[in-house]
Amino acid sequence: MDSLPASMSPLAAGGWSLAGNWTARGLGDMPGTLDALACGAGPIVLDGASLAAIDSAGVWVLHSWMRRQGATASLRNWPPRMQTLMSLVGEQPDRALPQPPGAPPLARLGRHADAAVQEALGLLHFVGEAAMAALGLLANPRRIRWRTVLRNIQIDGFDALPIIGLTSFLLGVVVAYQGADQLRHYGANVFVVDLVGYAMLREFAPLISAIIIAGRSGSAYAAQIGTMVVTEEIDAMKTIAIDPIELLVLPKVLALAVALPLLTVFADVTGVLGGMVMARLQLDIGFPEFIDRFGREMHGTTLLVGIGKSLVFAVVIALIGCFQGFRTRGSADSVGRQTTKSVVQSIFLVIVADALFSVAFNMLDL
Repeated sequence: MDSLPASMSPLAAGGWSLAGNWTARGLGDMPGTLDALACGAGPIVLDGASLAAIDSAGVWVLHSWMRRQGATASLRNWPPRMQTLMSLVGEQPDRALPQPPGAPPLARLGRHADAAVQEALGLLHFVGEAAMAALGLLANPRRIRWRTVLRNIQIDGFDALPIIGLTSFLLGVVVAYQGADQLRHYGANVFVVDLVGYAMLREFAPLISAIIIAGRSGSAYAAQIGTMVVTEEIDAMKTIAIDPIELLVLPKVLALAVALPLLTVFADVTGVLGGMVMARLQLDIGFPEFIDRFGREMHGTTLLVGIGKSLVFAVVIALIGCFQGFRTRGSADSVGRQTTKSVVQSIFLVIVADALFSVAFNMLDL
């Protein structure tokens, strides 16, 4: 019976006596016990008179112990069936388990390329579904969930004001400081106003706001929807004929399309304020002088360029965050992976879009 554990004791005439059940269930801590026993190299007698049972696990443990010692077995009082099992296992070479062959570099590259293409096609399909759902809401505005939209505006917009304001203020300080260091050499101190104004209104304010929101809100979208996928809430919505895109995606897109341009305007103000402070400290340009030149040199087009960028950035961030959330599969670990991908892809696409805007505005002479 398997209740009798495996044991081994030395014989008076030399060798070892095996007793009990040398089976997978009866071995217990015998592998560890054998590690502490030395049998010496060469033939050793293994007496099986008290051996109740042995299987391939017990035979493997014995052979492994003897191979480490450099010993060979001389079996005595073993039933024929057990002797046959010992012989079969002993004939097998002691080799490592075969490892699956690694894929060649070209195959790995192909798999990564195929995965990227499939993800791009999935994103295109998701954008199409969101566009069709948006057209349906435009045809029937009463279905818009305004309470959800306003809640998202508060979370994504109002609650982000402190971090956006502080970051933009410090960025304005940095731009003015770096510009002042160079303009001072040429006696062109007053041009720091143009530098801060154009840099903040056209580039830095919309870009830094979008990057912060991508890390703050885009990741939250992916985590929220991903968790709902794992807990099968999305499947439950589809079962009761609720469109998840209409309920979860479009309110977020609409809220961020409202909140991010407003955050960009706030970033413009705080960034210019930081530039004013640094210009006063480094170049002795007073606040009235700074504001006067800023009003004369900055045009409405410059402000609208930054706001227009931020609107596109908002749509990109919201769609990428929701898309990656819907791609979650099966576990909390997948939620973390998709959340990370949403942040990385959002920031990457925001920077790509900003570069494309720069090329287009240069061609249009804006």
